[in-house]
Amino acid sequence: MSEPADSTLDTAALQSFLEREVGPADTLDVTGEGGGYSNETLFVAWGDRDLVVRRPPPDETADTAHDVLREYRILDALQGTDVPVAPTVVSCSDESVLGVPFYVMDRVAGDVIRTDEPDRFGTPERRGALADAFIDALVAVHEVDYDAVGLEAGEFGYPEGYLDRQVERFQEACIWALDTTSEEREVPELYEVGSWLAEHAPAESDHALVHGDYKLDNVMFAPDDDPRIAGVFDWEMSTLGDPLADLGYALHFWPDPDDRRRVVSERFAPAFLAGEDYPTRTEFIERYETRSGREFTTPRFYLALAAFKMAALGEMFYARFLRGGVDDPMYERMGEGVPAQAERALAIIEGEWTL
Repeated sequence: MSEPADSTLDTAALQSFLEREVGPADTLDVTGEGGGYSNETLFVAWGDRDLVVRRPPPDETADTAHDVLREYRILDALQGTDVPVAPTVVSCSDESVLGVPFYVMDRVAGDVIRTDEPDRFGTPERRGALADAFIDALVAVHEVDYDAVGLEAGEFGYPEGYLDRQVERFQEACIWALDTTSEEREVPELYEVGSWLAEHAPAESDHALVHGDYKLDNVMFAPDDDPRIAGVFDWEMSTLGDPLADLGYALHFWPDPDDRRRVVSERFAPAFLAGEDYPTRTEFIERYETRSGREFTTPRFYLALAAFKMAALGEMFYARFLRGGVDDPMYERMGEGVPAQAERALAIIEGEWTL
């Protein structure tokens, strides 16, 4: 039995749980990705079956930000839909088992693309197909009949007023973080952008299941030569709301060849996406509009909202670093990264940064 990257996992308790809920197996091997910045992913070889255990990060205290049981509910509801997701196995709300709620799903084979283009996709046709698959999976999310699959409006989420709540939520996040971070440096653009967004929220296009964190490293491509998405992951921020907010967010992480300054880390927005044979952001939008039947109206608002959202999250990371709650170089880099994001958001609302 191998130990995971995080030794806080009680492997004996996990073994007993799997024997009871999944069935007996001769061996248990666990490896992991570590805490990361979202729910922790542990890879479990249970005999000849490959599983994944998802649980909150070991130091996580916020109940809502990393609600794994809610994430399991979404994945379970999407089984049998056109949205590619991993098969669910079982969830556990009994914290006496592993100390936190968790769930188990089957492991999906494939590649999560972070910074480098897979060699097998390095042709004009496959580059275009990669982009099409990524966009089409987002359209599939937005086409889900959320009431029919058990993610009912008024119970799972409240679609009306989604944009106003998003702006308010991240304004509050900025205020919470700036109480600490303003002692190190000021970011006045955050206040200006937040106020503009609150005043310019458009009438919502329509309502759909939204992913909330849709970018390239939150999908897995199957190991086939032709690009095909095997699974969409990281549903912690999913709810019911305006699908165009998802589109604006995805575009935030899709670089254009003529971008004058990259303010999004290549870890989240791979530079190769701005290369030959990949669609520009304008072409991305055209594909989405054609496939979904929706028009990307008021793009300035949605693009600014995405940049503001990332700036607010980054400022929260930086505040946690300054308060001594985490020792992570990425959190420390937000001291410079957030002002760059805020400047991009301001440039968007002032019309200086366009598609």
